[in-house]
Order: sequence, then C-alpha cells, then structure tokens
Amino acid sequence: MHPVVKLVSQRLALGLLLLLAASALIFLGTLMLPGDVAQSILGQSATPEALANLREELGLNRPALVRYFDWLFGALQGDLGTALTNGQDIAESIGKRLGNTLFLAFWAAVISVPLAIFLGLLAVRYRDRWPDKLISAVTLASISIPEFLIGYLLIYFVAVQMGWFSSVAMINDSMSLLDKLNAIALPVAVLTLVVLAHMMRMTRAAILNVMQSAYIETAELKGLSTFHVIARHAFPNAIAPIVNVVMLNLAYLVVGVVVIEVVFVYPGMGQYLVDHVAKRDVPVVQACGLIFAAVYILLNMIADIVAILSNPRLRHPK
Repeated sequence: MHPVVKLVSQRLALGLLLLLAASALIFLGTLMLPGDVAQSILGQSATPEALANLREELGLNRPALVRYFDWLFGALQGDLGTALTNGQDIAESIGKRLGNTLFLAFWAAVISVPLAIFLGLLAVRYRDRWPDKLISAVTLASISIPEFLIGYLLIYFVAVQMGWFSSVAMINDSMSLLDKLNAIALPVAVLTLVVLAHMMRMTRAAILNVMQSAYIETAELKGLSTFHVIARHAFPNAIAPIVNVVMLNLAYLVVGVVVIEVVFVYPGMGQYLVDHVAKRDVPVVQACGLIFAAVYILLNMIADIVAILSNPRLRHPK
C-alpha cells in the first residue's frame, strides 16, 4: 500500500474513533448534570406520579448504556431526537441554526485567512523593522483581549455612538445578501480580530523557520529578491503548518462562536445551545455537542491529510 494512502486511512480511522469517544463523553457529561430533567419540565409542583410517568415516557428509566446506543444509532441515521421544551424536531431546528453559523464563519474566514497570510508574509519581508513590530504589536493586543469585551466595545462605539451598524445581528431568509452582511458586520469583525492574530503569528513563525534552511540561502546567493525567495521558496515549504493553524482557527469559527452569538443575539448554533442549556433540554445539548465535535474533528482531520499530501517524501517514496 502506498504510504500516503496508508497514512490517510489511519487518519480517517482515528477521526472516527475520536468522534465515537467524543459522543460517549458528551452523553456521559449530560448524565452527570445536576437536577432532574422531568422535574425541570414539570416544575416544582409536579406530583411523584407525574414525574414517574414522564421519566418512563422519556426513557429515563432505561439503563444508561441502552439509551446511549439508541441515541448514537439514531444520530447516525440523522435522527437527533425531539426537543423536550417545545417538541420540535432537533435535526430540523439545528439545520437552520447551523446554516446561520456557517454563514457567519464563512465570511469571517473569507476576510481573516487571506489577510492573516498576507500580514504574515509582510512581517517576514520586513522582519525586525517597523512594519513587523507594528503588525506583531497590534495582533498581540487583539489576541490578549477577551472576545466578548471586543464585541461590547464595537457595539458601544461603532453601533451606538457612530450608528454605522446594528448592535443586534438578526438575520432571516427574507433578507437580501447585502442586508445580511450589514447585520453580521460586527460579529464578523470580532471573529476576524480573534483568529487573525493567531494565524498571522503562526504564519510568520512557520516561514521564518523555513527561511533558515540551506536552500533558502542558496536562492539568496543566486541574487533573487527577498519577496521572490519568500513567495516562491519559503511559503510553499511552510504550507503544512500554515494549513494546520488555519484549520484550527476555522474550527474555532464554527465551534467557538457561542460567546459571539450570545453577545450579538445571532440566531446560530451557539445561541440555540445556550438557550436550551438554560432550560436543561438534554437532547438538544447532546445534539449540539455532537455536531460541534464532528466539525472540529473533521477540520483537524483535513489539516492532517493536507499536511501528509504536502510532504514530498511521502508523495514520492524511494
């Protein structure tokens, strides 16, 4: 078997095992939550008979292992269950919310990824000079400030004081693309500032590490310009660690938007999860946790596969 095929197959198998382990941890974590689901649904005035009937109806009297495998097999078939609070199909509700979260993450990635790579290349081109120091200082400051604080600052100064954008990022299907982009401008700006710094600094570090190689010195001795050496020789050979950090931040854009969605009241997966955590709607929490874990594992697996494919020693074994 070709080494690339073997390694890719191993990564795929490992990803499936990680997802299985994550599903078990998610189910176990919801079981360990304090309180009683039936009690939270019926309220404190519920009679013991009513509580017992509801527990039996929800299947809470069955062994935990049986409930886990029923939930897992249902999820594999696309059946995530029914929300306890409103009786709606979870898969249908999550489909709309996940689309909104991916819409927000997509536009944040469109801005942040090219900008991070460009700033990383620019910082390497002017290493130890004022552009490099300015870029590093600004990105370090942005990564040091909590994202919710950046969000509230933008709401106060940009939305309230200047009136440029709305402080509430509400979107719906009837809105045009331009209206949607106007609505999500502030949360996209916050997400861009948060992930831009990490991607830029890792891009700079990866390229600087490659710049110390012998073939880079050879290219410089040939009289090639600094920009040509970086763009044609250093950047392609630093693509593997750059892809890894980009994928990690893309995973954050999808999985880590909970705080941003709550701050801007955005109708995405994060807001949906927080709303149902407060209501102790266990099936919704389990479904959201499983989807977040799947997205995170998938993007990391893609990063590993790209790193494997970008390795010439594996592509062309002797």
